[in-house]
Amino acid sequence: MNKYYKFGFLLIGVILLSAVLSGCAHKETVEQMIAHTHGFWSGLLHGFIAPFDFIGMLFSDRIVMYAPNNNGAWYAFGFLIGSGGWGFLGSKGANYRRRRDR
Repeated sequence: MNKYYKFGFLLIGVILLSAVLSGCAHKETVEQMIAHTHGFWSGLLHGFIAPFDFIGMLFSDRIVMYAPNNNGAWYAFGFLIGSGGWGFLGSKGANYRRRRDR
């Protein structure tokens, strides 16, 4: 058997095992939180500061990247736009690559 097949089977096994074990994770209940509900504008702000939140998460358990007490789809939409998830900021790099390849 080729070494790439062995690596592929190992990788698939690790992914499946992590998917099965992630179902055992503790779920935080939002109803117990006292803070206000975050909406679109909060999601947009949290998307802008997401890289800094990620660095803060590495050093403190009290910092989270995604507000757990949010209103759902509108918060997620604002977070996606704020974090550049639609690729608005990536177009400049794509143009640079096209010019460089010519």
